[in-house]
Amino acid sequence: MKRRLAARLSVGLFATLTLSAALAQDKPLKIGVTAGPHAQIFEQVKKLAEKDGLKIQIVEFSDYVQPNAALASGDLDGNSYQHKPYLDQQVRDRGYKFASVGYTVNFPIGIYSKKVKSLNDLKEGARVGIPNDPTNGGRVLLVFQDRGLIKLKPDAGLKATPLDVVDNPKKLKFVEVDAAQLPRTLDDLDASAINTNYAISAGLHPGKDAIAQESAKSPYVNLIAVREQDKDKPWVGKLVKAYQSEEVRKFILSEFKGAVVPGF
Repeated sequence: MKRRLAARLSVGLFATLTLSAALAQDKPLKIGVTAGPHAQIFEQVKKLAEKDGLKIQIVEFSDYVQPNAALASGDLDGNSYQHKPYLDQQVRDRGYKFASVGYTVNFPIGIYSKKVKSLNDLKEGARVGIPNDPTNGGRVLLVFQDRGLIKLKPDAGLKATPLDVVDNPKKLKFVEVDAAQLPRTLDDLDASAINTNYAISAGLHPGKDAIAQESAKSPYVNLIAVREQDKDKPWVGKLVKAYQSEEVRKFILSEFKGAVVPGF
């Protein structure tokens, strides 16, 4: 009698645990994004992921701090909105235990001009506006270095400044300006580097109007981040697969027309 009762209890306990596991699997993954292109793209990712058995709940944020805080606290399962230099800085400053599991998109900074059609057309002594913050100013200088127009100190890194320029055959003059004000400098300077959001606000189209753009494979490609403890879980691979699909690539290229580009 006792054996039969124990067996029934074991079966009941197994059934309860199985049901709990099934319910846990049915719980949607919460993925944090910032409003705008990241949210638009993840709506497409969500549709594809569902075909692979993943349920996703998209959670939108209006700032860059909260998505990482929410991920660390367990309120999110992952987020998609930041590039690696920013993530690395957050990890150093706040001690987050995060892992980057897949590249997503890039918002390439563009260089614009009303006076020349290409960077090679810049004359000796040309004045070029760049953002006055180290991260974005460094991005622009790396573009000029990649095009062979300047050379930077080997150890300048991603936060290079005009003081790190060691070779400048055309004697280009880099003028540091607040990023939001750079569109207004196009009448006065020979060229200016303008972040995508400010360029679009000023009526400039990065894919058509920029005379040069940062590479889609630059260090500033955005990524999907998860907690370190979750990086090898099956759902992570499925999520990255859905994002880095040909369907999502085509959507990005069609929807944003060069203002946002695939980084995978």
